[in-house]
Amino acid sequence: MSDEDSRIGLIRLRVRDLGQLFNTLDPDPLHERDLDTGASAYIVSWAREVPRHVPLRLRIEIAQPKAGQSIEHVVQGIRNYFEQGADLARNELRQLLRRGRWSLVIGLVMLAFTHVGGYLLGEVAGPSPGTSLVREGLLIGGWVAMWRPLDILLYEWWPIRRKRLDFARMQAMPIDVLMLDPPKSA
Repeated sequence: MSDEDSRIGLIRLRVRDLGQLFNTLDPDPLHERDLDTGASAYIVSWAREVPRHVPLRLRIEIAQPKAGQSIEHVVQGIRNYFEQGADLARNELRQLLRRGRWSLVIGLVMLAFTHVGGYLLGEVAGPSPGTSLVREGLLIGGWVAMWRPLDILLYEWWPIRRKRLDFARMQAMPIDVLMLDPPKSA
């Protein structure tokens, strides 16, 4: 490992040709294609292993490049993929937090309704074991209605935020593409 490799989080990916790097079923031009699922998972998993304060660098080695394959299109395609991933994660996070806020409003209304209903039941029916049981059941039901909004607003958004930050970090990383063998003419 060189001195430079120890200061950066170098992710090395070796492919036979660009067909292994990009989704070949995607009809878009190369610079707009999605990355292959395996290549994307490999890059993302290695990037998550590198501490956040260490800058990332991606080195792609193409063993058997074909004539007409442009390094600029490869780099732009990878950047576009991670930019789209960051945008999708940002939208997913925004939708989740919106759903969490609405769930919180509904949960609070339900909690208030069950609390007031239990109180009124106690005032009307008077103290009795049955009344206490129903009051406690209503109160528990109100708190159960708060479970989902609290789950969303306290825990569920963290992995999506991490994904967005990871994709933004990978979008900004320098990308080196090395053609190991000279391109073969068709």
